[in-house]
Amino acid sequence: MRRPLPTDAEVREILSRRRTRPAPRPAPRAGQALTTLIKKLDEQFGRGAGALEPRWREIVGDRLARVTRPQKLTKGKGDQPGVLELRVAGAAALLVQHQSEDILARVNLFLGAGSVDRLRIAQGPIKPLTEPAARPKRAAVPPPLPASAEAELAASLAAAPEELKAALAKLGRAAISRSNDRD
Repeated sequence: MRRPLPTDAEVREILSRRRTRPAPRPAPRAGQALTTLIKKLDEQFGRGAGALEPRWREIVGDRLARVTRPQKLTKGKGDQPGVLELRVAGAAALLVQHQSEDILARVNLFLGAGSVDRLRIAQGPIKPLTEPAARPKRAAVPPPLPASAEAELAASLAAAPEELKAALAKLGRAAISRSNDRD
């Protein structure tokens, strides 16, 4: 025998008596959940040679960056400083060896004091250095202002403090010449 369906009033009563589970909380964002683990790993292992690679040209300069690449960064045990292994192109190894103190100082400035105390030099081929992004070129020096505009600018700067007059005059010339270009 078929059971009759409950009426609307009975349905409301049944549903009001039933306790439902609260909606589950959304999972935390991955970055937020991993922050403590990443901090712990960073303290334990520090940044590796991969952190040096993108900024290598800034760290050691163009001349050395053309002939060297950071290969491996080995952290010492406990409080011991680490060892940085550099891949060096052929005959440049002697140059790198002579400049090792300077290289170590610059790397320690980037990674933190006492991070690296020795260099290990491995000779071999290195990838060509990627060219840095082109810097935007500065606009050419604006043409001189007409005498009347220059006099008007000088008069407006008469009350300005002496330390600022030169900078304000340069700014004023640029603004006036730019507005003249638009006309």
